[in-house]
Amino acid sequence: MAPTELSKPAANAKVILVQPDVELSILNASGVTEARADWSRSARDELAGTIRTSLTSKALQVEVLDPESSMGGRTGQLLRLHERVALSVIAHEYLNLKLPSKDGRFDYTLGEGAAELGKAKGADYALFVTARGTYASEGRKALMVGAALLGVSVPLGHQEVYASLVELKTGRVVWFNVAAAGPSADMRSAEGATSLTTDLMKGAPL
Repeated sequence: MAPTELSKPAANAKVILVQPDVELSILNASGVTEARADWSRSARDELAGTIRTSLTSKALQVEVLDPESSMGGRTGQLLRLHERVALSVIAHEYLNLKLPSKDGRFDYTLGEGAAELGKAKGADYALFVTARGTYASEGRKALMVGAALLGVSVPLGHQEVYASLVELKTGRVVWFNVAAAGPSADMRSAEGATSLTTDLMKGAPL
């Protein structure tokens, strides 16, 4: 989604890549999910690497920001605010829960406080990436096969990632996109993360 007009940034413009927020779980045969920290770390690192490569290939400077060490002060406030704004974008732009006050306009912002982060880091934009997903256990897969023989569908999990680009000078969210991971886009692997990043970054005005 390219909601606002944005000229292509000049060569060597700087983008802060906030380390991807990734939470992956295993989906057991009973349908209960169990968080897998190892999967989440692997996917986080793979996505961060492939997205950084994508940005640097466009002659952009990239600085990775670790949220865990940046939750204090104004930066922490900005990171928490972005979480709420991103959920609003998904609700109103993708789940069709339209706000009458928007009047059909894509109009989301982190406010003027974003400029402080830009000045502190000498950066023009910030890119936020969030991923959530579940992967089926072997027991769940076996259940799916048995259920299919009875004509019953058993979900095997779903993974999705979204990204938002914020213009730090104004605080505006100037681009937002959501990508679902297909069978060949397992974000826990380098190849899968690369494939998913290609889909995610389509249309990014960078």
